[in-house]
Amino acid sequence: MLDILIVEDNEEIGNLLCDFLRKENYTVAVATTGERALELFDKYGCKLIVLDVMLPGIDGLGVCAKIRESSNAHILIASAKTDKESKLAGLVTGADDYIDKPYDVDILLAKIKGIFKRKYALDEINEGNLTLNNVTKTLKVNGEEKNVTDKEFDLLKLLIENKNATLKKEYLFSNIWGSDSDSEIQTLTVHIKWLREKIEEDPKNPKHILTVWGTGYRFE
Repeated sequence: MLDILIVEDNEEIGNLLCDFLRKENYTVAVATTGERALELFDKYGCKLIVLDVMLPGIDGLGVCAKIRESSNAHILIASAKTDKESKLAGLVTGADDYIDKPYDVDILLAKIKGIFKRKYALDEINEGNLTLNNVTKTLKVNGEEKNVTDKEFDLLKLLIENKNATLKKEYLFSNIWGSDSDSEIQTLTVHIKWLREKIEEDPKNPKHILTVWGTGYRFE
């Protein structure tokens, strides 16, 4: 999974921001159109999107709305449209934050660092009766430690981070196994089955990891 996806039709601005972020050790990709942004997101996923609004083809609001159908990734709109109506439209569509252009790169970097610290740097994730330790990559259910593989841990974490959002099988597989993996997508189904056996009271009637037929899975 990418750390950051920059969606910016001005290549000079996009590449400059990309260079700054990579120096901070983030994994970054740049898209200059809304269509390309959605392609990259479907293939790799990302934790945070810096999203311009005025794009050729699908605009930023369209990208935001599409991503919100399947992900809770943090969306930060960066736009020269600074009027109240534009900001409200972005936030209503699903953006988490809105920053005016032209922006100070140092301020944007500080904002991004703050988002990652608050949202992704937790040592533990507590979700109901589940506790995931990101340092030791261990899982406890009702306080009892369960033996999980790295792939099971990463899959459960991704589902929890996108709670209540339906994630496509292809998206989950690409993020956990990688688009160049030799494994088959059926591997995902097997890992979901193993996770249910470890976290569900009745694995055959799951309450947490739900199947959305024809699409993928959702964590509740």
